[in-house]
Amino acid sequence: MSAAARPRVVAVAVQKGGTGKTTLAAALSVAAAQAGERVTAFDADPQGSLGAWGALREGGEPLVDRVRPWEFAQFAAILAQQAEQGRTLAIIDTPGASIGGVAALLRLADLVLIPIRPSRLDLMAALPTIEVLAGQGMGERIALVLNQCPPPPSPRTGLYAAQLAGLGVMAEPSILQRVDHQDAVALGRGVTEHAPGGFAAAEIRALWGWIDRRIGRSTRA
Repeated sequence: MSAAARPRVVAVAVQKGGTGKTTLAAALSVAAAQAGERVTAFDADPQGSLGAWGALREGGEPLVDRVRPWEFAQFAAILAQQAEQGRTLAIIDTPGASIGGVAALLRLADLVLIPIRPSRLDLMAALPTIEVLAGQGMGERIALVLNQCPPPPSPRTGLYAAQLAGLGVMAEPSILQRVDHQDAVALGRGVTEHAPGGFAAAEIRALWGWIDRRIGRSTRA
């Protein structure tokens, strides 16, 4: 399947739970849809958190669908069907477990976004994900994003951003831990729907803009 015959694909992945992966995937899906993309948010995590979020929504964009482990190897065909339906973007929420289990999905990603909280333990937990993907020749398709950062004037965000910059491309901006994110997910909304004028919404729009520019337009159907 040629790149031009499928939607662009962003996978949110890290071999650790509790990094805000699902909340980030949901928020980016909504922000991208509001920016004009026809988005399908795929829940590939057996926990089904993104699917549960989608069940709270009242239809419209983005669409939310499940992709189960036995479908991973057929995901290229699923993307081809998405293109036939006019979908322009797929965002995948992957399991917080071994990256090897979702390798078939990640190989099709135009960008693998790795959320990391600004803590030593989270940084150490993210290293295997970065190493596995880089070892598979996907280094140029990795971006790291600091997520759930403490509010300023904490120095932790800047300190960890400097450390992460040595490991790969840093997505911008960092995402601060704000209550709007939790409130939005609880209501089945994206933060840009729930509190469109807030700081959290502005950060997510800016992050989607960075991703959009990073992956370009070449893979649009």
